[in-house]
Amino acid sequence: MQLNLNELRELLAAINQTDFTELTLKDAEFELTIRRGGRTEYLPVADTVFAGEGSTVTLGMTPPAAVAPPTAAPPAAAEASPKPAPAPAPQADQKLLDVTSPMVGTFYRSPAPDEPPFVDTGDRIRLGQTVCIIEAMKLMNELEAEVAGEIVEILVQNAEPVEYGQVLMRVRPL
Repeated sequence: MQLNLNELRELLAAINQTDFTELTLKDAEFELTIRRGGRTEYLPVADTVFAGEGSTVTLGMTPPAAVAPPTAAPPAAAEASPKPAPAPAPQADQKLLDVTSPMVGTFYRSPAPDEPPFVDTGDRIRLGQTVCIIEAMKLMNELEAEVAGEIVEILVQNAEPVEYGQVLMRVRPL
């Protein structure tokens, strides 16, 4: 896969206009991972060269001690939409379990737009009951309850994109 500097800039600008926090591109010749926030891991890899017409970018392993914090946000980052506010923390006296997304996709509360949602706040659920759908690559993946309990919070709006590990709901186990 050939990727020149202009294509790399276009890719980064496009990613800045989304809510993605991580993107990995793999090819037989290289691997590129882009992450926003969170921690950074450094893996020993050989120098990777992205060659294209007119521009060549060479990336190599950088030890953590040599990485300097950014002094200013790149122009494309300034145009990015603001990040959503973190979910409110559950009360300390409650033992709540988080229902998290097992994949990146689109969250749906009901099996079809004209049907009632699988669950609402305050509903009691049983083990194995479908609580929502995550659509990924045109496949509808039903999420089933891993515990019987009561839905305390639903943190995602219908048809909203979700990320791997994102908390979708909070359940008070019975």
